[in-house]
Amino acid sequence: MKKVVCITGGAGGIGRAIAETLAEQGYDIVLNYCHSAFDARGIADDLETQFGVRCLAIQADISKEDDVDRMVTEAEEVFGGIDILINNAGIDMPNLFHLKTAEEFRHVLDVNVVGAYNCAKRVYPHMKEQEYGRIVNISSTNGINTYYPMCFDYDASKAALNSLTHNLAMQYGPYVTVNAIAPGFIGTEKELDGYDEEFLKSETDKIFVKRYGKPEEVAALVAFLISEEASFINNAIIRIDGGQAGSC
Repeated sequence: MKKVVCITGGAGGIGRAIAETLAEQGYDIVLNYCHSAFDARGIADDLETQFGVRCLAIQADISKEDDVDRMVTEAEEVFGGIDILINNAGIDMPNLFHLKTAEEFRHVLDVNVVGAYNCAKRVYPHMKEQEYGRIVNISSTNGINTYYPMCFDYDASKAALNSLTHNLAMQYGPYVTVNAIAPGFIGTEKELDGYDEEFLKSETDKIFVKRYGKPEEVAALVAFLISEEASFINNAIIRIDGGQAGSC
């Protein structure tokens, strides 16, 4: 039986690349989105047509526990359960430090950390029952050693996501592995939008391989971590940044 993967924030950028990579490998896909209904449903249709897998696009605000319960319940009714969870959904609300509000701070934490917790908690009973599961959290180098006042709330959320990864790995063993991937500068359309050439050059100069990463490279690492070949990798935070000396 095919394994079922739920990818939060799957309608664009890294999430879409993960969905395409895993569909190509034969996984059935639950594609979560919050606002991008047209894009998500189009991607789902394309994956079913191109790779012959089942793909279900489901709207849910993962920061809301009831939304997550509704999403997973629908996935259970269609597929029987979620075997693999990719906590990819995340938001960033950059602004000058002194202009940040507590409401903005909470919103970033609610989506990036509480959302991952909500999803992991809801899918765990099925994983426990079948004595198998994989959870991969998409974190960031911003949660490790990158500090930037414009997005300090995002940085804090990714550091918290790394901590959540360690705690879930301890709680969910021995049958469920929980790891995090910490991308550096990945060249998604959203990431590159609005940056001038001078800024992009200054950022890529900080990266030892002198280029920014591709969403497909992050997706390839996700595919490895959920494979049987990676079954002894657990409780790890894995950087995928080309080697870098700090960036925004």
